[in-house]
Amino acid sequence: MRRALWLLVPLLLLAACTSSPSGPDDGDGEDTGPPPAPSGPHWQPKPGLTWQWQLKGKLDATVDVQVYDIDAFDQDAAAVADLHRRGRKVICYTSTGAWEDWRPDAKQFPKSVLGKGNGWDGERWLDIRRTDVLEPLIAKRFDLCRAKGFDAVEPDNMDGYANDTGFPLKAADQLKYNELIAKLAHDRGLAVGLKNDLNQIPRLLAHFDFAVNEQCAQYGECDKLTPFVRAGKAVFHVEYELPPARFCAESKQLGFSSMEKKYDLKEWRQAC
Repeated sequence: MRRALWLLVPLLLLAACTSSPSGPDDGDGEDTGPPPAPSGPHWQPKPGLTWQWQLKGKLDATVDVQVYDIDAFDQDAAAVADLHRRGRKVICYTSTGAWEDWRPDAKQFPKSVLGKGNGWDGERWLDIRRTDVLEPLIAKRFDLCRAKGFDAVEPDNMDGYANDTGFPLKAADQLKYNELIAKLAHDRGLAVGLKNDLNQIPRLLAHFDFAVNEQCAQYGECDKLTPFVRAGKAVFHVEYELPPARFCAESKQLGFSSMEKKYDLKEWRQAC
């Protein structure tokens, strides 16, 4: 997940993808039909791929990288298709561990699963033990990602158990939920990335196809991500407060795909 207030990171509204109960919709609740069936084995990104992560602002599709990570609700199928025509793979960002009050499906989340704020405006932790409620909601979001043609999903807020959520979450609860998230993605032919949750990497490595990390260099945690690279899986990594000179040498040695971004996650980037 992104760093919470107790780590003194500025507020940032990140985006997610959503869909209707029986199939993806365009945001007004109108069903656009069932999502297409998976086309085959899911993508397996390898270490060293170049990437761009843009969740805000007008999408700049011209960055010369191999992978884009974008918001699947804000970006339509045409944007994904355009990136594919340019030879890019495309990852769908969505929050799976926190509720966001501005999403079209926000009212579908009952109050009983909404916990404390996670340090970001309009967001609250989810009770990930309630898979009876959350599984169909997350599945619909992944259906939207698949329907728009994405190759993978980046599920955010994957370490609620390590935070003050308002629920007595345990490590075992998080493992069960994260494994479910991976299965939901794979069932739809999508690759899936583990977002942060570094301490559970040994147990989750087999379930996830790549990792997405924020600020492991700043917090001295990058060594915890090396199992992904040793397994031939990409680590997509960003720093916000360190210049490339402070982390790129280590990142290259570790085999990470690293860059500096601003907190707004618009088009600006400085790659290693």
